[in-house]
Amino acid sequence: MNYTENRYSLDMTKGPFFRKILIFSIPLILTGLLQLAYNTADVIVVGKFVGTQALAAVGSTGSLINLFLNLFLGLSMGSGVVVARHIGEQDDKKIHNCVHTAMLLSIFCGFVIGIIGFFTSSKMLVLMKAPADVLPLASLYLKIYFLGSPGLMVYNFGAAIVRATGDTKRPLFILGISGAINVMLNLIFVIIFKFGVEGVAIPTIVSQYLSAFMVCAYLMRMNNSCRFSVKQLKIYSDELKHIFKIGLPAGIQGSLFSFSNVVIQSSVNSFGSVVMAGTSAGSNYEGYIYTCTNSVSQTTMTFTSQNMGAKKYSNIGKIYRRCLLFACGIGVFMGIIGILFGEQIVGLFSKDPSVIQAGADRMLIIMPFYVFCSLMDVAAMQLRGMGKSIEPMIVTLLGACGLRILWMIFILPMNHTITMLYMAYPVSWIVTFIAQFTSYFIFTRRMRKNGDFDNEIFDTEE
Repeated sequence: MNYTENRYSLDMTKGPFFRKILIFSIPLILTGLLQLAYNTADVIVVGKFVGTQALAAVGSTGSLINLFLNLFLGLSMGSGVVVARHIGEQDDKKIHNCVHTAMLLSIFCGFVIGIIGFFTSSKMLVLMKAPADVLPLASLYLKIYFLGSPGLMVYNFGAAIVRATGDTKRPLFILGISGAINVMLNLIFVIIFKFGVEGVAIPTIVSQYLSAFMVCAYLMRMNNSCRFSVKQLKIYSDELKHIFKIGLPAGIQGSLFSFSNVVIQSSVNSFGSVVMAGTSAGSNYEGYIYTCTNSVSQTTMTFTSQNMGAKKYSNIGKIYRRCLLFACGIGVFMGIIGILFGEQIVGLFSKDPSVIQAGADRMLIIMPFYVFCSLMDVAAMQLRGMGKSIEPMIVTLLGACGLRILWMIFILPMNHTITMLYMAYPVSWIVTFIAQFTSYFIFTRRMRKNGDFDNEIFDTEE
C-alpha cells in the first residue's frame, strides 16, 4: 500500500514553515499538556482531599518514574524519526517495516518497564531518602502506576508514528478522551469512595490502556503504508538498528538526566515533607512549560527528519531558527507568569500556607532561567532530526547531568540551603544550551565542508 497523505497529514518539506510549525506543534503542545494533566490531576486531588503526606508521596515520584521510562520513550522518539525519514524518502516498504517493528518493540518495552518498576520502586524510594511518613504511600502509588506501563508504551510509540505523518490532531483527540476519563475517575475514587493514593493511581492506568487501544485502532484504519496490522507484527533488523541508533542515545540521555534529578530530589527529601510538597507543586508548573517547549523541540526533530529524507537540506536552517524563536517565546512568557503568580499557582495544589510558601520560593529561583531549558532541547532535537543522536547525548550528559551531580557533591555542602540546591538547575541549563548551540553550528558547517549539505542550508528565503 503506497504512502499517501490524508487530510490530517502535513507536508513538512515545503514552506511557509512558521505557519506549518504552528499547525504541527500547537496540537502537540495540547496533547502534551493533557498527558501531563494525568499526574497534575493526581497531585491536585490528593493535595486537596487527602493531605500533605499524600501530596508529597505522589508529587515526589515524578523523577523516579522518568528514570524508568525515559530510556524506552527515547526509542519511541527514534521510531518517529525513522518513520518521518522514510516518508520523506517515499519508501513504502521501509515505512511498513518500521511501523511494525516499532509497535512490537513497544509491547516488549512496556512489560520490561512494568516488571522492573513494580519490583524495584520501593527500594529506589529508600535510596532517595523518602521520609517515613511518605514512603508507604509513594511505594503504593508507584506499584500501581507501573502496572500501566504496557499501555503507556504502546500509546507513545503509536503516537510517534502518527505524528511522523504530520498528524498531531489525532493524538490530541485520543488524549482528550482518556484524560477526561482519568480526571473523572480521580474525583469518584477519592471524593466518593474515600480512596487514598490508589484512588488516583488506578484511573491513571485505566486512561493509559484506553489511549493505547485508541491509537492502535486509528493506525489499523490508516489508508497508507503506515497502516498497522497485528498479524504483521515483526522485528525487521534494519529498522530496529535505525530506531536504536537514534532512540537509544536519546533514551540514555533522558534516563541519566532523570538520574541527576533523582539525586536532586534525594537532597530535597532531606528538607522534610513540607518542602517536598512545595517542590512537587512548583515543579508541576515547570512541567507545563517543559511540555510546551519540548513539543516545539519534537516539531524541530520531525520537520528536520522529513527534509533530510527528501534531501531538501536548504530547509534545515529555516526550521531551526523558527523553532528556536517559538520555544524562546513560550519559555519567556510562561516564566513571567510563574514569577508573578507563583503563590496562586502553588495554591491550586495545597491549602497549607507553609507548602505554598515553599513552592513559591522555588518558582522565584527557577522561573527567570527556565527559557534556557527550552532552548537547550530545541538544539538537541535538531541534531537528532539530522540523524545525529550521540553528540547531543554526550553534550547533555556532561553539561546537565554531570554538572548537577558535581553541584550536589561539591557546591551544595558549602552552603546547604534549598536555594543553593535549586540553583543547580539554571546553571546546568545555561551551560548545556551554549554547548548544544555551538555543537549544531560546528556539525552543520562540517557537513557543508564535506559536501553533505548544499550552500543554502542557512538560506533565509521561504
